[in-house]
Amino acid sequence: MADFTSDGPRARPHTRRSAEFMFYFGLIFVMAIPFATVGWLIDVVRRQTLLLHGPLARAWAEADRITPLIFSA
Repeated sequence: MADFTSDGPRARPHTRRSAEFMFYFGLIFVMAIPFATVGWLIDVVRRQTLLLHGPLARAWAEADRITPLIFSA
């Protein structure tokens, strides 16, 4: 039997985000809302259910994915 107690999941290091990062995050988030809304509506029609992430959650995820890419370059 394996011992998993010493090699458990590790928490991500919490990094403080700068004002510049938050500015770009907010800008990308606002720009992503219309596209996320259209994508959400298409998914609702296609799957015929409302049990999906909403447009704001989708826009937040896109901004959270894209903004670090800008700062890593």
